[in-house]
Amino acid sequence: MKLGVLTNLYGQLSLEDTLKKCKALGIQGAEIGCGGYPGKAHCDPEKLLADKQAMDAFVALFQTYDVELMAFACHVNPVHPNKKIAQAGDREIRNAILLAEKVGVDTIVTFSGCPGGCPEDQTPNWATCAWPTDFLQVLDYQWNEVLIPYWRNLGEYALSHGVMKIAFEMHPGFCVYNPETLLKLRAAVGNVIGANFDPSHLIWQGIDPAMAIRELKGAIYHVHAKDTQLNTFNISRNGVLDTKQYTEENDRSWIFRTVGYGNGEDYWRGMISAFRLAGYDKVMSIEHEDSLMTVDEGLEKAVAFLKPLLISQPKPGSISWA
Repeated sequence: MKLGVLTNLYGQLSLEDTLKKCKALGIQGAEIGCGGYPGKAHCDPEKLLADKQAMDAFVALFQTYDVELMAFACHVNPVHPNKKIAQAGDREIRNAILLAEKVGVDTIVTFSGCPGGCPEDQTPNWATCAWPTDFLQVLDYQWNEVLIPYWRNLGEYALSHGVMKIAFEMHPGFCVYNPETLLKLRAAVGNVIGANFDPSHLIWQGIDPAMAIRELKGAIYHVHAKDTQLNTFNISRNGVLDTKQYTEENDRSWIFRTVGYGNGEDYWRGMISAFRLAGYDKVMSIEHEDSLMTVDEGLEKAVAFLKPLLISQPKPGSISWA
């Protein structure tokens, strides 16, 4: 498995300066934001698709610094009930697919999105209860009338352009937020749908990442390396659902942390071994969202923590002692 990074943490730097940092730290792969929440600081698909010289220069930078372009990140909500927002998201993810085709990348990282509760809504409606039964009607509308038809169409589009893997980050607030919902959409749409396994969003829901990896065997297409620190005092008072600002670290039930600052080495060794058992051996892409550390310190500590833990050599074909 290779060590990578989602490069939008250095959005204020040029792509070249970012890749220089990656090379110096021993990072082997890059996940590049190209729309939506990750932004377009290092890659604007529309511009690159319209300018072959610029695209060639973009690709050449990765070769110059010996950093592999592993995936494009385009986290959008293309099923948003506000049609303008949905159309913008759809355009961005389709442009990401077209760019991926041109440069030989087979993985797009994104969200499933979340529609409204009915055709007249203007804001997303994340339904998490079976009662009152209104919520079941919301879920039926979202999945059967919006989500599945949209991703069937988009999945076919991706496959027709050589993008074999749409990796959903399982994120509360969107329809796909845990292994069960990921596998539900995959069953309805096909194997073009898989997971971007980000344990940080699972930990605070009470999900055991190693068990979730086992559940998702064969459906993991990308991995984010990000940790979550649980505040057991606040959880015991208020539970894990928390809408307080992320800057209110002492008052929240949980906060995002650099790997190793939410859970220790044994926890991450278990995850890394589970990935190998599940057949995933591509990349762990560090995502920095630790509000207690600067970008430089957070990334450096994440690299130093993960390097000794990653299993980098191929799995042996036979067991020498058996």
